[in-house]
Amino acid sequence: MTTPQLTRNQSLVFDTLMKSEGPMSAYTILDRLRDHGFRAPLQVYRALEKLVEFGLVHRLESINAFVACSHPAQDCCRHGTVAFAICNSCGGVTEFHDHSIDHRLSDWAKGQQFKAEKTTIEIRGLCRQCS
Repeated sequence: MTTPQLTRNQSLVFDTLMKSEGPMSAYTILDRLRDHGFRAPLQVYRALEKLVEFGLVHRLESINAFVACSHPAQDCCRHGTVAFAICNSCGGVTEFHDHSIDHRLSDWAKGQQFKAEKTTIEIRGLCRQCS
């Protein structure tokens, strides 16, 4: 997969997420980018939408936050199952991909004649350091 040409806003949002210690909400990103001319949440949301589409960023549904993809060069982030372990205590997020889970879910969907568009697994609990 080739890296798409990013706009200025997309690059700023992506860089902010890459430098982040953990997941960030769109409003936190907006606060960090105010000195770069960001004034409205829509600017951040538009950039995030494209970054998610490009497979460079993931949205964590359960905590309404975003993280940079830990392996953007692999197609699994765009076409397969993406899984996250999210610590309820420290907020740490670990992204992982398991091909066997991907294949089992794909087989199930085919058997049900269900066309999956996106599959994200979020496991909530305590990380090694917090448990």
